[in-house]
Amino acid sequence: MLTNKTYIIAFIVIFAALYAVLRIMPTVPMVGGSGAYFSVSDIAAPLYGTILGLFTGGSSVILGTYLAMAFGRPAPFLGLDFLPATVNAIAIALLLKRKWGVVIILNAILLITFLLHPFTTILINIPIGDSLISIPFAWLHIVAFIILLSPLPRKAVDWVFTLETRNIAKGLAVLAFVGTMMQHLMGNLLYETIFGQVLQYYSQVDFATILWPSVFFLYPVERIILIILTVVVGTPLIRTLRRSLFIEKYSKNK
Repeated sequence: MLTNKTYIIAFIVIFAALYAVLRIMPTVPMVGGSGAYFSVSDIAAPLYGTILGLFTGGSSVILGTYLAMAFGRPAPFLGLDFLPATVNAIAIALLLKRKWGVVIILNAILLITFLLHPFTTILINIPIGDSLISIPFAWLHIVAFIILLSPLPRKAVDWVFTLETRNIAKGLAVLAFVGTMMQHLMGNLLYETIFGQVLQYYSQVDFATILWPSVFFLYPVERIILIILTVVVGTPLIRTLRRSLFIEKYSKNK
């Protein structure tokens, strides 16, 4: 006789296999990643959190990441490659369960840890004419954190659980923005810790003069593209599952 536990295990295995396939499919190279690249799975993480919930979504991402490694997907973060996407998925799942405080604390820890990391460049100097303007490297992360503190995520959760396509798209965009920026923070911390401190592949000077100034111009574009793709793919999918009551019966309670 099939039990609820059996169904959960089956979901994890199935969606982990799907995540592994998506993770193997490359998109664009990762700057400074030594052969690493962004994959299609980067748009799947927020959807896993939305559709599958906290435990199943997070477990599927973790298992799927290791399956992808087993099939040859590069693992630049020494086996910790599951962390960024898992943070994304569980943050969105927690928001959908209206656990605002937990997500705020997690985001604050990631942001503060990144800002205090010795390999982080706080300000990027942008030449404009004959002068330099200093802009915080993490400006978009700060924007995402401010949005998280606002009433907007609460409205986004309500929007996601409607049948109206426009509302689902708006809600998913807000949630994916918060989750994707938290994923980027986690990835940044792994990047500078492993490539800078552990492997010593890059020095603090490399990060300050080459890597972070280059990433500064790229990461907002990358993240916005990922969020747009997540909304384009996720809106009709969530609407269909919402009609079937799959999200209420499964995601909100797991």
